[in-house]
Amino acid sequence: MSGHSFQYSRAADVYDARIRASKPGTAFLAGGTDLLQLWKSGAMTPAAVVDISRLPLCDVEFIDGQLSLGALARLSDVATHPDVMRYHSLIAEAILASASGQIRNMATVGGNLLQRTRCPYFRNEQLACNKRKPGSGCGALSGQHRQSALFGTSPLCVATHASDLAVALAALDAEVEVFGSDGERRVSLRDLYRLPGETPEHETNLAPGELITGVRVPNATRFAGCSTYLKVRDRASFEFAIVSVAAALQIENGAIVGARLAAGGVAPLPWRLERTEAALAGRALDAQTIAAAGDMAVEHARPLADNGFKVALLRNAVIRALQTLGSQP
Repeated sequence: MSGHSFQYSRAADVYDARIRASKPGTAFLAGGTDLLQLWKSGAMTPAAVVDISRLPLCDVEFIDGQLSLGALARLSDVATHPDVMRYHSLIAEAILASASGQIRNMATVGGNLLQRTRCPYFRNEQLACNKRKPGSGCGALSGQHRQSALFGTSPLCVATHASDLAVALAALDAEVEVFGSDGERRVSLRDLYRLPGETPEHETNLAPGELITGVRVPNATRFAGCSTYLKVRDRASFEFAIVSVAAALQIENGAIVGARLAAGGVAPLPWRLERTEAALAGRALDAQTIAAAGDMAVEHARPLADNGFKVALLRNAVIRALQTLGSQP
């Protein structure tokens, strides 16, 4: 890969990583599966790269019902970890539905959560994109927007978030551990991301130099026996979601006592279907309930001219996911 010059350094620890990355124009490097693509396309041109790949943040632990994922844990290791497969199968399913085996062997948890949008206008430096170049316009609005979002958009950006893992973690109320100038803090995964609003170039609520060090999933074992991840895509191998649904239910005595639903491919961040979740509570998982859930999931969708098919696709994906859960023993 050729291009402009940059400064490379390797972080000794998280303190060193934060200090080095606090300088403007600096990027972290872990697995590099997204950074290198962004670099080649011109969507990112960092002046400095801080290699964090050797920091001790790779552990996957399950203690007292809580799953802890190190930010540098490889996706392939997470998906095949015995405790993840047994108690958090939704996470394993989402990972296995993302990318190829070779990429999963390189990609990390933290990097996957922070991957950038696959909008073709963002990844082509010759095209207008407010996310890449603020003030240049959103080419997708009047151009090709088949993959664009249904929810959470603004007049400045209609791009979607690409992570499958983030959708599953959002459904399971995951928290993200962050290390910054004020030490460690923990935020809801949903609060990690920002809607585009007037500043689509700012995608997360991370401060400059802040580093994701891990993810915690509390008490998700209550959904261990009744969860599924459904991904609808143009082809079966190594393709990003047009629509995806992470669904998890807790059923007692024939009634739903807990429901979690999140959608991918339809918003600038993992999109929780909270009103649908609330409507499922106390209901039996029958055909009427499932159909109503599908209708509610798309109530506030705002499609563009060429992505209206996603509305029916999301509705049917929610229905299919719930039907799958209803057929599980």
